[in-house]
Amino acid sequence: MSREKQANRRIRLLLLVFAAIFAVALGRATWLQVVRASSLGKLAQRQHQETVVTPAGRGTIFDASGEPLAIGEQATTVYADPHQVTKPLQVAEAAAKAFGVDPNVLYPELLRKQGHFLYVQRFADAKAASAFLARHFAGVYSYPEEKRSYPQNTVAAQLIGFAGTDNTGLGGLELQYNRELAGRPGKQTIVRTPVGRAIDTLSTVPAREGRDVFTTIDERIQANAEAVLRRTVAQFGARAATAVVIDPHSGAVLAMAQAPGYNANNASHVNPALMTNHAVTDVFEPGSVFKLVTVGGALSEHIVTPSTKFRLPPCIQVADRCIHDAENRPTEVMSVAQILARSSNVGAVTIAKKLGPPELEKWIARFGFGKPTGLDFPGESGGIVPQWPAQWSGTTIGNVPIGQGIAVTSLQIAAAYGAIANGGVWVEPHLVSRVGGAYVAHPRRHRVVSPAVDRELKTMLTNVVDEHGATGNAAQIPGYSVAGKTGTAQIPGPHGYTTGKYVASFVGFVPVKHPRLLVLVSVQEPHSAIFGGVVAAPAFAEIAKFDLQHLGIAPDQPVRPSTP
Repeated sequence: MSREKQANRRIRLLLLVFAAIFAVALGRATWLQVVRASSLGKLAQRQHQETVVTPAGRGTIFDASGEPLAIGEQATTVYADPHQVTKPLQVAEAAAKAFGVDPNVLYPELLRKQGHFLYVQRFADAKAASAFLARHFAGVYSYPEEKRSYPQNTVAAQLIGFAGTDNTGLGGLELQYNRELAGRPGKQTIVRTPVGRAIDTLSTVPAREGRDVFTTIDERIQANAEAVLRRTVAQFGARAATAVVIDPHSGAVLAMAQAPGYNANNASHVNPALMTNHAVTDVFEPGSVFKLVTVGGALSEHIVTPSTKFRLPPCIQVADRCIHDAENRPTEVMSVAQILARSSNVGAVTIAKKLGPPELEKWIARFGFGKPTGLDFPGESGGIVPQWPAQWSGTTIGNVPIGQGIAVTSLQIAAAYGAIANGGVWVEPHLVSRVGGAYVAHPRRHRVVSPAVDRELKTMLTNVVDEHGATGNAAQIPGYSVAGKTGTAQIPGPHGYTTGKYVASFVGFVPVKHPRLLVLVSVQEPHSAIFGGVVAAPAFAEIAKFDLQHLGIAPDQPVRPSTP
């Protein structure tokens, strides 16, 4: 065969090979364009288009004077798309140096390539994040994010509550007003190169910032109340203590304190029991502070007057129980005013018997017990009130009038005494005055007792503090008239009252003629002393004295010379 024929054969064979290759390529291209076009298009879009959520800034929570109680601090969140990361080991090692993350955890996650989002470091320090991102690792991105911070640390922690890592309110006012504080996140659709560099923004929906919440809390009054409670708990070896300070005319809560407390910035590491706002959620038998309801109802029904006198034996028989006063005494004649001033159990039960169960139940409800006050705070308890006649026994008329067999909250007691401070008109307590530029506080009001009865109760409650030998002498404040009531209540257990466990309380208002402050203090399980006049009344005086000076409320009576 000639060389020319061999060459032609080789050329034809080569052409056939090229034709076959071209046919295969053409078929592959046709299959990709026709059959796989839709799925590959979506894959390309996922690889080169990304929708990024832009978080909305959470609103600030302020106290009444504009002091921030909860703020958002700017931080940078660094994340990765494992499918786009080309140097997973270098990314993990660099993240360990920049943020202190464990590379032995991050590196396998980057290799696993499960999903298109993986946190490298959330809420990173801005400088550290900037230095890390400057290395331009493929598949590594960031976005600005706020980290919730509480600049007052322990002050009002149970009130303010806290927000989680996703900036969602999980407790307190952060939860109650979460919708207003949170705002609405925005989003951006970004086009990236195959290595992850942004080259275009297709669309943007701006975030709507959260609204600020302005509370009625006075940070200095709150901080002082917490400090007084801590000292009181330490002095008497108590389990806990609670204080409520209210403006009785507006219902604005100026402070709602408790001890022990916690630092709101460490909420994720705190025992949940410490986060409970005891003044709102916890119920207890109020003891003698509840005698206000018994006496107020009897005065309003014209069954007694402050000067009505009763001959009171050492104890009074009610069904199978003989009720006596806290201190042993012989048979005495006491007026209604003296019964309240000396906190006589026998006297209160005697008055309640004349009032009768149906009327007593009516006045319990009228003073606001048995239902939540309506405070703008999550988890408020309504207390426990036995319903007449279904839930009353033969001894109930001897228990309830002196604050036993009934469960109330500290806030309910404060609101009831606030009604007397406010001329007989009950005002719904509230914690927030406005959200953004809109005022939200429109407290409900209703008259509890007439102005005449209110004046009588004010005088009688003043005697509790001023009258020699009365139970509330330790609540006196030099230069100011004070009205109030002590309470010492046993704590019930599963089999009757627990021996040696009490709640000591005092609630009062000042100055009496034109009350500006209503203060309640309750101390749970004090040990070295148990009576409200000894344990809680001095704390009341210390809190109220500071508040009067802080608010610039002038004295209303001359300072009495000290007795030598």
